[in-house]
Amino acid sequence: MGEGPRKAISTVVFDLDGTLVRYRGVEFESSWGAIAAAAGVGDRSEALLREYFPRKDAYAEWVAADAALLAGVPYARVAERVLPAPYADGVTEAVRTLRRRYRLGILSSGVDIVAEWVRRDLGLEFAVANRVHVRDGVFTGTSETIVSLWAKADALRLLAAERGIPLDEICFVGDHVNDIPVMRIVGMSVAANPKDTAVIEVADHVIERFDDLPRLIDEWAGR
Repeated sequence: MGEGPRKAISTVVFDLDGTLVRYRGVEFESSWGAIAAAAGVGDRSEALLREYFPRKDAYAEWVAADAALLAGVPYARVAERVLPAPYADGVTEAVRTLRRRYRLGILSSGVDIVAEWVRRDLGLEFAVANRVHVRDGVFTGTSETIVSLWAKADALRLLAAERGIPLDEICFVGDHVNDIPVMRIVGMSVAANPKDTAVIEVADHVIERFDDLPRLIDEWAGR
């Protein structure tokens, strides 16, 4: 949770998986899980999750192993199953309102295929996420780790520095324990459909629908 005097928010940064989008039936409602299921490798991807989730120092290795499962799979087969992305309740309306007054973007350890689709669809300024490579319409099985699951705070600091955004002018919206370090360094934090009580304890606000988000941000500095 941000400390010190409250400042007006200039930028809203959203987590993707389980926050803006909710892929039901896969762990963490994640784009990784949804893509793996669409590619027919869901069971193998879930095995990797069980192996790597406790290993906080091996996230890039996990991303590489998950991406390797997609090698040779046609992109179109996956895209038709995971897109359009399933938004959480109230997302479209909330973003339409927020876009008039704030800079908006995504910071996610999810997959760029979904993050970029959401960025374009919602008219957001930026989307920073991990990359899986596609060539000639087929997944290559290679990847690039941009946002580590367990180092999102570092990724946010870099993003903020590159874009000239003071951390205390950022509202971050997330849902899981890996978002807690981010919530601790920003001006305002919101837990959207939180997956763990620890997230609730850290966040400044908790929402189930996104309808209330514009009002909460507008009121922040004056409360």
